[in-house]
Amino acid sequence: MAGLLDSVNQRTQLVGQNRLELLLFKLGGIQRYGINVFKVKEVLQCPPLTVLPKLHPAIRGIAHIRGQTISVIDMNLATGGRAIENIEERFIIITEYNRSIQGFLVGSVERIININWENILPPPNGVGRYNYLTAVTEIDGSLVEILDVEKILDEIAPVNTEVTAEVIDDHIQEKMANKKILVADDSSVARKQIQRAISALGIECDLVKDGKEALELLKEISKTQPVIDRYALMISDVEMPEMDGYTLTAEVKNNPDLSDLHIILHTSLSGIFNQAMVEKVGADDFIAKFNPDELATAVQRVINLDHPK
Repeated sequence: MAGLLDSVNQRTQLVGQNRLELLLFKLGGIQRYGINVFKVKEVLQCPPLTVLPKLHPAIRGIAHIRGQTISVIDMNLATGGRAIENIEERFIIITEYNRSIQGFLVGSVERIININWENILPPPNGVGRYNYLTAVTEIDGSLVEILDVEKILDEIAPVNTEVTAEVIDDHIQEKMANKKILVADDSSVARKQIQRAISALGIECDLVKDGKEALELLKEISKTQPVIDRYALMISDVEMPEMDGYTLTAEVKNNPDLSDLHIILHTSLSGIFNQAMVEKVGADDFIAKFNPDELATAVQRVINLDHPK
């Protein structure tokens, strides 16, 4: 176990095209879950927690770790289960999502596995706990569930999705010429956040759930018209089942019928993001989730470059 915990930070520096490393963990039962190692800063045995009044019920307390005060979220409670017991014997996974650091209390931590994004599939249609899944995969003959952490965090501490009025260019709609923006993100919460910010500019979005769906849509459109006549740009997450945002970008930029499309990679991989990878696949811009003003400004900048007057 010590070797696994010590290696997490080192492994987060790796970036592979259409591959990811999952840290496998359990909450209490036999079901295994996975979290992208790129999101993980550290794994450690749960330290003493300080309980404060008026915290969200899923927050078990705060921990003081390496000079920082971090909220510790019970992952089982946050997804509709029972509180994890004997927390002093459990572990917390310290993560960075959407420019903030938090700890997730889990029952146990197993190992890190390397897998292709093509083997990460959208979750089955279902109810209850499946509501918190963003993807599933199979490891050693059993199902591994990948939780929609952005949804969990949005329920506990919602982020502001309002675009500041001063940021909005009043003439931006005139320059769109009936174009839309294509948004690819596997998180339903993230799609809604982006759509809300873009709608504030008076611009419509088409929403898809992963890179494969986005690429198929673009190829279909290109059969009858240039894609840039339909979309002013595409905003894509990096982590998505079946085809990640890096691979999607590379496929688009290497296709003569699609390569003119401007691509903004929009991801919660803020703390350990690899700029060289963005340049390698040919993305035009990168924005860390989620700041509505930054996103709106980047979108308007692209539109204004294409239509300077």
